Amino acid sequence: MNILTREATRRLSSASETAGTATDVLFHAVGECALGKVLVARSAKGVCAVLLGHDATELEADLVKRFPKATLVSNEAMVRNDLAKIARFVDTPSEGLDLALDMRGTPLQRRVWQIIRSIPTGQTRSYMQLARLINCAYPLVSARVVANACAANPIALAIPCHRVIRTNGELAGYRWGLMRKRELLEKEAAA
Repeated sequence: MNILTREATRRLSSASETAGTATDVLFHAVGECALGKVLVARSAKGVCAVLLGHDATELEADLVKRFPKATLVSNEAMVRNDLAKIARFVDTPSEGLDLALDMRGTPLQRRVWQIIRSIPTGQTRSYMQLARLINCAYPLVSARVVANACAANPIALAIPCHRVIRTNGELAGYRWGLMRKRELLEKEAAA
């Protein structure tokens, strides 16, 4: 197990800045919640990944794919509080999920994610409704663009793409599985 303290991280960052390269260090760990396994990764700025699944090895491989240039450090102590907040949110969505986030994506993706974060717990919005909201800043944004931003979202739950549905009210694809999406929406509606 690699354990990298904040002091070691600072020294690593200083050394890389001196060499002219930036080192992106992400601490991560896998925990359990009512939805299965959850991997949380955090940078110095905040949580940059919340990945859901059934297998820790697959979640770690997904993290490597999403952040190929980062130095990934398995360190449960650095993300323990984040894991606890996520498990609590899944059990009791009415309490909300307050995490400092490091949202990494294109400016348009980050704009879509910010608007999705404003959807209240227990409510949903359609891809088309979100596209209309975003069109003010980004003309020609379509429901497909919103759907693609949802699919690219690496921060499940904290960027609640599960609250985005089709215009007719049906559930559409969800990166973490339609069963999880349905379960989340049912828990939130009951809260």
